[in-house]
Amino acid sequence: MDEDLLNGARVLVVEDEAAISMLLEDMLLDFGCTVVGPAARLSTALEMAQNESFEVAILDVNVAGEPIYPVAEAIVGRNLPIVFSTGYGGAGIREPFRDHPVVQKPFSQADLKRTLIAAVAAARA
Repeated sequence: MDEDLLNGARVLVVEDEAAISMLLEDMLLDFGCTVVGPAARLSTALEMAQNESFEVAILDVNVAGEPIYPVAEAIVGRNLPIVFSTGYGGAGIREPFRDHPVVQKPFSQADLKRTLIAAVAAARA
């Protein structure tokens, strides 16, 4: 795996829990990423998904009680990779998004890094 793949990568973060959002930001900064967002509301996330420049998105599956799928659709429409973040594991992801990588909360920094590198590498291949 290419450790440098994440260095300088712009990552859209959609997460409604402030503590998790801050933890994610810290981890991403440690990887050398630039954080886009974070967005804590679906409307903000949708606008960012359509208009911001980023290489990969980390999406909380449930944002303030609303499912994230409209945002996921917008990102997939731009041919950009998504990593879902959820406490329910891959089983909680709806079709047609089940083939996207998932990090299960609580996730470790190593899990997040490995999943992000795989997502970015697959998108660039």
